[in-house]
Amino acid sequence: MASKPTYAEIFRQRGLSRRDFLKFCSLTTAALGLAPSLLPKVMHAMETRPRTPVIWLHGLECTCCTESFIRSSHPIMADIIFNMISLDYDDTLSAAAGHQLEAVRHQIMEEYKGQYILACEGNVPTKDGGVYCLVGGDTYQNVLQETAAGAAAVIAWGACASFGCVQNADPNPTGAVPVSEIITDRPLVNVPGCPPIAEVMTGIITHFHTFGTLPELDRMKRPKAFYGTRIHDKCYRRAFYDAGMFVTDFDDESARKGWCLYKMGCKGPTTYNSCSNIEWNNGVSFPIGSGHPCFGCAAPGFWDDGPFYSRLADVSFLGTDMNADKIGAVAVGAAAAGAAGHAAVTAVKKRKAGNGQQSEQKEG
Repeated sequence: MASKPTYAEIFRQRGLSRRDFLKFCSLTTAALGLAPSLLPKVMHAMETRPRTPVIWLHGLECTCCTESFIRSSHPIMADIIFNMISLDYDDTLSAAAGHQLEAVRHQIMEEYKGQYILACEGNVPTKDGGVYCLVGGDTYQNVLQETAAGAAAVIAWGACASFGCVQNADPNPTGAVPVSEIITDRPLVNVPGCPPIAEVMTGIITHFHTFGTLPELDRMKRPKAFYGTRIHDKCYRRAFYDAGMFVTDFDDESARKGWCLYKMGCKGPTTYNSCSNIEWNNGVSFPIGSGHPCFGCAAPGFWDDGPFYSRLADVSFLGTDMNADKIGAVAVGAAAAGAAGHAAVTAVKKRKAGNGQQSEQKEG
């Protein structure tokens, strides 16, 4: 069996110093959100573990996951491809094609059985024998099952592979299903989003390479490190939501002031993802930061959970049915009521104090 070089060997081959290697390990540890005490374990993995072979398949999808992945900035794409993993098969990015490329896939499956990662982009059409997606003359379902049989782990990239996305939306004419409904006997992680955040994608592969296991998952098989918090909880517009200050038209003054987009259909309060934390475009922005409501693309069935530009519900105690003027009026009323209550309590205390003094005088 051919042996792939380790991180440390790659660094030495490129003339980089031990200091450069240690810096790379430190940055990788930080990117994973790991405690500094785990740095030695990361270093050991980088020095002793060969690069992870990856087979990347494409089913029914638009290639937006690949587009997101190659724009990763932490670490950059060059580090992912040439240092961390060995992307040996990808029919979108590979120079080879046809039978030549399919021969490469079978070679990897044979030489690295039980060691490679199978990355799946897109869902699986099952209707009419799966004829709606063919790879090298075979159905994508057959190719997926054949390749997954020897994989160490399966990663479902994006909303299509994770939950079905638009192809799976009603009426689902191709019988498209997520990867998890086809592959049930392999460790599998869902990385939903349309597309997923680039740094989340690279973080999953980094974790597997370092520890040899998938990260901790939630009940939907999503990594908790990236899908454990609602977008709403870390959104910079949250203060406007709490104050009842909402955008009601994309062209009005409230939109220009950056008020909350809940009334424009934002699904941030019910969507778990890292958009408001990691953001996109090298941390420059994310849809809500650009003035567009969240569609909830990391949630199952989001295409059928419409309409997109209608709010979820009126929640009166959170102020979603109010505006700034009403909030102000309520605040003034509450202040007035508070002042009146305080005056009444003070008067009662004074009266009790006066009665007490009178009783003492009579007893004396």
